[in-house]
Amino acid sequence: MTEQFDPSSVDGHWQTVWEERGTFHADSDSDKPKSYILEMFPYPSGRIHIGHVRNYTMGDVLARYKKMRGHEVLHPMGWDAFGMPAENAAMEKGVHPGGWTRDNIANMKAQLKRLGFALDWTREFATCDPEYYGHEQALFLDLYEAGLVYRKESAVNWDPVDMTVLANEQVIDGKGWRSGAEVEKRKLSQWFLKITDFADELLEGLDRLDKWPDKVRLMQENWIGKSQGLEFSFDLSNGTKLPVYTTRPDTIFGASFVAVAPDHPVAQSVMLGNPEVEKFVAECKKGGTTAAEVETAEKLGYDTGITAKHPFTGADLPVFIANFVLMDYGTGAIMAVPGHDQRDFEFATKYGLPIPRVVAASADEADKPFDGEAEAGEGVLVNSSFLDGMEVEAAKAEVIARAENGGWGEGKTVWRLRDWGVSRQRYWGTPIPFIHCEACGIVPVPKDQLPVTLPEDVDFEIPGNPLERHATWKHVDCPGCGGKAQRETDTLDTFVDSSWYFLRFASQPDDRPFDPEEIAKWLPVEQYIGGIEHAILHLLYARFWTRALAHCGKIEVKEPFASLFTQGMVTHETYSREVDGRTVYYPPTEVSREAERATLNDDGGEVDIGRVIKMSKSKKNTVDPDAIVDQYGADAVRWFMLSDSPPERDLPWSAAGIEGCGRFTQRLWRLFGQYDAAAEGEDKDLARKGAQTVAAVADDIEALAFNKAVARIYELTGAVEKAKPSATRSETIRHLALLVGPMMPHLAEQAWTQMAVAKDPGGLIADAAWPEVDEALLVDDEVTIAVQVKGKLRDTLTAPKGAPKAELEAMALASEKVQRSIDGAEVRKVIVVPDRLVNIVV
Repeated sequence: MTEQFDPSSVDGHWQTVWEERGTFHADSDSDKPKSYILEMFPYPSGRIHIGHVRNYTMGDVLARYKKMRGHEVLHPMGWDAFGMPAENAAMEKGVHPGGWTRDNIANMKAQLKRLGFALDWTREFATCDPEYYGHEQALFLDLYEAGLVYRKESAVNWDPVDMTVLANEQVIDGKGWRSGAEVEKRKLSQWFLKITDFADELLEGLDRLDKWPDKVRLMQENWIGKSQGLEFSFDLSNGTKLPVYTTRPDTIFGASFVAVAPDHPVAQSVMLGNPEVEKFVAECKKGGTTAAEVETAEKLGYDTGITAKHPFTGADLPVFIANFVLMDYGTGAIMAVPGHDQRDFEFATKYGLPIPRVVAASADEADKPFDGEAEAGEGVLVNSSFLDGMEVEAAKAEVIARAENGGWGEGKTVWRLRDWGVSRQRYWGTPIPFIHCEACGIVPVPKDQLPVTLPEDVDFEIPGNPLERHATWKHVDCPGCGGKAQRETDTLDTFVDSSWYFLRFASQPDDRPFDPEEIAKWLPVEQYIGGIEHAILHLLYARFWTRALAHCGKIEVKEPFASLFTQGMVTHETYSREVDGRTVYYPPTEVSREAERATLNDDGGEVDIGRVIKMSKSKKNTVDPDAIVDQYGADAVRWFMLSDSPPERDLPWSAAGIEGCGRFTQRLWRLFGQYDAAAEGEDKDLARKGAQTVAAVADDIEALAFNKAVARIYELTGAVEKAKPSATRSETIRHLALLVGPMMPHLAEQAWTQMAVAKDPGGLIADAAWPEVDEALLVDDEVTIAVQVKGKLRDTLTAPKGAPKAELEAMALASEKVQRSIDGAEVRKVIVVPDRLVNIVV
C-alpha cells in the first residue's frame, strides 16, 4: 500500500467502477428481501449544502449496510423541480425557468456523485419533466372522477402589483414578499382536494406509525385538529338566525359580543348602501389570510347595530363585523368570549366591551381580575349559573345536552383541517388538466391528450401569470362539443409533485404513473429521512395521496413511510462587523479563527463571533461541500457527518472536527496496510472485542445511531493498533474495512482491493457481506470480581464466569493486596456473591 491515502485519485476511480458495474441498481425481480431507503429529494436551487450532505450520508450508510445484509435495496434520487424560485430567477436574471432548473440539476448531481452515494441513478427524474407531470395530471383526473377534486371560490392573498396569489409564507407584515405591496384578501375560483374526507383515517393512522417521532405525530394530530363542540344559532334582532360553532360551549356565559367575517352575508347586507361600512370592509381585505397575520394584526370592528339574543340569559349581545374572523373557518361567525380567548380579549379591550370571567382555578377566584390578557380557561366554571363548580369537560357536555334537548343546537365534531387548495397562479408548475367551455362548463382534458405541457415562449416582463396572457397556449377546442374554449391557466401547488414521487421511484412504466404490482414489492418506504420542517404539509399530503390512490383502487398500501427519521441541522458560528451602521457578515473562508478571537483575512481586523446557528446564505455561515471534499476527500466529509452529535440533533461544523476526520482516514489507511494474510496465532481478547463491535455497530446502524457506531469503530481501531501481529489481528483488520465500508466507501474499496482479501479478485466491498460473528464471543466468559475487606474495596479479580464459591474465596485470600489489608487478623467469615463480590469479615 502507498503511505498516504489519496482521495483525489481514489474517490473518482471507485465512483466510476460502481457506475459502470451498476452496483446500486435496484432489481425489482430479485428474490432477496427488499429495502426501500429514501431521503426527501432536494429542490435544485443551484448547489447542495452541508445539510444535504448530512441527510444523504445517513440514508447512504443505511442503504449500503442493508445491501451487505443481503437485501435488494432501492435508494433513488430525483429533483423537486417546480416552484417560485425558478420564476424569480426568470424575472431577475432574464433566463427561462426550465434552463435555470436544468443547469442547477446538473451542478447538484455532480456534487452528489462526488460524495459517492449509493444511488440508483437509472430511476432519476425531475418533477418538471413532462413524463412525470403528465402522469401526475392523469392521477389528478382519477381523483376528480372519484369525487376528490372540486372547484370553488375561496379567499386568497392577492398581490396587486405582481398580480398573483401568494402563499401564506410569502406574506410578510401584510405585504407581498417580493413587491412590498399591501396584500389584499380576494375571492378567486380555486381547485381543491378533499383531504377532509380522510381526516378520520389520517388521524387514526398516526397510532400505527410507531416508528415515527412522537413530535411529528403530535404536530399532525394538532394540525388535523379533531374537536367536539356545539353548533347553534343566535336569534338576531333583524329577524334572522346566525349559526356559530364553538369548541368551548362551557364558556357560553362569558360571551359578551358576536362577530362576523367581512364577507359574511350579515356584513354584506349591512354594507348595502352604506359607504362607511364599504370602506371598513375594504380595509379588512388588506393583509394576509395566514393564521399568524390574523393573530397579530390590530383588531378592527364595526358595530352593525344588530343584536344577538343569548340562548340562556336572553341578553342582547352586539354583533360586529371583525377583521379577525374568516369566512373560510367554521361558519364565518363567532361567539366571542374575551375572558378566555386572546383575540376576543384584544377586541373587547379596544371597543370597551365586557370581559367576564367564567373559568377560574377555583371558586374562590371567581372575581379575580385579568392581568392584561385572556386566560386559557382551565379549572372550574364560575359566574355561569347552573354550570358553577363544574369541571370544563363536564360543563361542555351539560351545555351540549341542554342545547340538544331544547332544540336550539347540537353537538358536532369538527376538524381544524381544511381542504387543500392546490391552485397557483404561476407558470412554473404542473398545468391543471381542465378546459373551460361556455357551452359544456369545466371539462377534463382527455387522458390521451396528456401531458398538457407548458409553453416554452413565455414572457416574465409583466407581473402575473404568463399562462393567463399567452397568445396561443390557452386557446383550444372543447373536447366535448368542439367549440372554442380555454385551458385552465392555474398550475398545481408543488406539494402535489412531492406527494407521490416515492411511488414513481419504485415503478416507472411509460404508459401509466406506476405498476401496482411493483409498488407492492417496495412500499411502504422502509426508512424515510428528512427535516422536521416537513412534518405537517409534505408528510400529511403524502399520506393523503397514498390513501386517496388506495381509495381509487390504484394501490393497496395506505401509509407511504413505515419509519421516519428527522435529522438535525448542520450549524456554524457567524462572523460579522458593524460597517456604517449596518451589520456585515463574512463567510468562514474569509476569517481566521484562533482561540477566542477571529480576524478578517483581508485587513487583519477583528470580527465579532456570533452564536452557532443554522447555516444560511444571509448570515454567510455556510460551508461549501466541494471545497471540503477537495481538501479532505469524500470519506472524511461523510465521517464528520456521522460523528459526535446524535443524528437527530444539530451538528456544529468545525474546522478542527473535519481535520480530525481527515487524520482518521489516514490512520485507518495505515492500519489496513498492516493486513497480513499469512499471519498466524490467536488473540482471544481481540477476537472477542472484534465480534462484539461488529454486532454493536450493526445494531447502531439499524437504529440510525451513527455517532455510537463511529465511537465503537474508533475504539476497535485503537485496540487493533495495540494488538500484537496474529491471524486474529489480520482478520479484525479485514472486518474493520467491512465496518467502515458503508461510511467511508472509497477508502474501504481501495483497502479491500489492495489487501487482496476478496475471494474473487475483482470483488467489491460494496457487494461483500457484513461480517459474520461467533455468537459465543458475544457472551463474556470472564467476569470482574470485587474483593472487600471490612466493607472497603481492596482488590479486583478476573475469574471464569460461574466459578465456584470456594474457588473465588481462595483467589481472594491469595491476593497480596487483601493479605496486606488483613494484616494477620483472624478471618471470621467470607461472603461470596457469585460473579460479583467477595466480602471478607475479620
